[in-house]
Amino acid sequence: MIAVFLANGFEEIEALATVDILRRARLNVVTVGVGSHTPVGAHSIPVTADITEDQLVISDCEAVILPGGMPGTLNLENSSVVQAALAYAMDNALPVAAICAAPSILGHAGYLQGKKVTCYPGFEPDLIGATLADVSVVTDGTITTASGAGVAVDFALELVRRLVSDETAESIRRGIQCL
Repeated sequence: MIAVFLANGFEEIEALATVDILRRARLNVVTVGVGSHTPVGAHSIPVTADITEDQLVISDCEAVILPGGMPGTLNLENSSVVQAALAYAMDNALPVAAICAAPSILGHAGYLQGKKVTCYPGFEPDLIGATLADVSVVTDGTITTASGAGVAVDFALELVRRLVSDETAESIRRGIQCL
């Protein structure tokens, strides 16, 4: 399962566009509510998660995705379940993806050493040990990062490329008229 963590204050576009695109690729995506079964996004949109963090079986995770937003990023970082899922993914060389402010979580945990990454402007100091890439979406090894809500579809399509194929990502891009 691909776990997409949602905590109060998450950026709705980053989370839901990613879930939508990954499900179009027929991937097993599960939204995980952190602190609530119905976390409320940064723009006051409540979303009912598929499961709550206490229901997550970390060893079932095949990838971990962290949307940004404030204070959602801080709430994700403060979750022991999110931290355990990240550690499991990193220890097992599974895909990890973070967008907007969320790459800061990876930086604080020491996962970005020697990696090319990007983030929302202003969070660069939190990308400890990383090299900043002047692009909106970048993958280095098992880690994909993106700069913000405006590139959420590109972020999700990059994940489809990594998890399925270039052909599937391009088919979805054409299908949603993202030309």
